[in-house]
Amino acid sequence: KDKGTGKENKITIKANSGLSEAEIEKMVKDAEVNAAEDAKKLELVQARNTADSTMHSVKKSVAEHGDKLDAGEKEKIEAALKDAEDALKSDDKATIDAKTEALMTASQKLGEKVYAEQAAAAAAAGGAAGAPGAEAAKADAKPADDNVVDAEFKEVKK
Repeated sequence: KDKGTGKENKITIKANSGLSEAEIEKMVKDAEVNAAEDAKKLELVQARNTADSTMHSVKKSVAEHGDKLDAGEKEKIEAALKDAEDALKSDDKATIDAKTEALMTASQKLGEKVYAEQAAAAAAAGGAAGAPGAEAAKADAKPADDNVVDAEFKEVKK
């Protein structure tokens, strides 16, 4: 109702899908019949998505840290990437999974080198700060409060 003019409009909404009970039953039966095929398609799509995301992350890692690998290791990773790309074109879930697994295995060397280098850099930085930093951290720490109350409650019996 518009308060200024006093005009009023009404709308009635009715839930009507336009489907009869027989049509709904037919759709439910079709869904049950095709459930196995739909599950296979879902597995294939998930395998493709996994392969695609793995390929993307490996390509990104190779672009960023590929210079840390020797030529042989880098060639293995690139060959595994190409095999995975070729497998994505097929509709064979087992092939896609196998090529994705091979890519992950081939790219592990790169990950190991990157993490080893980061650990060495962190150890060098930590060794330089050494004991004086540890003593300063201990001095700044507050003493533990042994009288801590997590919650107060009252037991009510009926």
